[in-house]
Amino acid sequence: MADNTSENIPTVIADGVDIVYRVNGTGAGRGSATAALNRILRRGQAEKAAGVRKVHAVKKVSFVAYRGEAIGLIGTNGSGKSTLLKAVAGLLPVENGRIYTDGQPSLLGVNAALMNDLTGERNVHLGGLAMGMSREQVKERYEEIVDFSGINEKGDFITLPMRTYSSGMAARLRFSIAAAKDHDVLLIDEALATGDRSFQKRSEARIRELRKHAGTVFLVSHNNKSIRDTCDRVLWLERGELRMDGPTSEVLKEYEAFTGDKSDKPAAKPSPKAQPKPQSKPAPAPLPS
Repeated sequence: MADNTSENIPTVIADGVDIVYRVNGTGAGRGSATAALNRILRRGQAEKAAGVRKVHAVKKVSFVAYRGEAIGLIGTNGSGKSTLLKAVAGLLPVENGRIYTDGQPSLLGVNAALMNDLTGERNVHLGGLAMGMSREQVKERYEEIVDFSGINEKGDFITLPMRTYSSGMAARLRFSIAAAKDHDVLLIDEALATGDRSFQKRSEARIRELRKHAGTVFLVSHNNKSIRDTCDRVLWLERGELRMDGPTSEVLKEYEAFTGDKSDKPAAKPSPKAQPKPQSKPAPAPLPS
């Protein structure tokens, strides 16, 4: 853990947070226009209007994050991880409770918004400006961003339009742009799942640097190894509820027992008896005379 966590300076406080989605138009059937008007007139009771379904995505979640921490968010699909990140970034309203932040949270992929019709080079400049970097800062860090992303390793892709990139290349460039700036709170949703192991190691090293500069990093990932290598604390969400909050090793141990997921651990070697016997090769055909 970074030394500045000893100061115990909070960067994010979630206090009894509820996040509710309202899905409109289900079951309205005939008279859907009347149902829509009814929803408008009864905005305060939308959940009772015809065709409105409530989805309670996050339920009474509370935690405090401190400067210098790297916090992993884990949970099975639909557990509310990405929803909680968006709420911390200020992109989703909370139904109940409060979220307090010290500084400006940056959600990876939102602040560094990339445009498909522009070249990677142009997107580096625009993405850097969108995150609050000056033109001089972007120019100084341009080569570092491109090298970090690794997208030019097999050609001059940085001069091509983003629409020609694979999803992995775009994700790596997006992370590289976001990581070029020090953040008060950086929220990363599955970015480290892209790219080869070399890129993941560079990303993990950069996260450690961000923590040294008094930043706080949240990482959502289904890759337990990335969580182990990057985070010292883990929040486990399940069905919208905070099931466990603690040291990475302890929480992952319970989570893997819950899911039966051992995918990031080395597989046991089969015993010699279990190994199939090598099959004898057929004799080669005689050469033509």
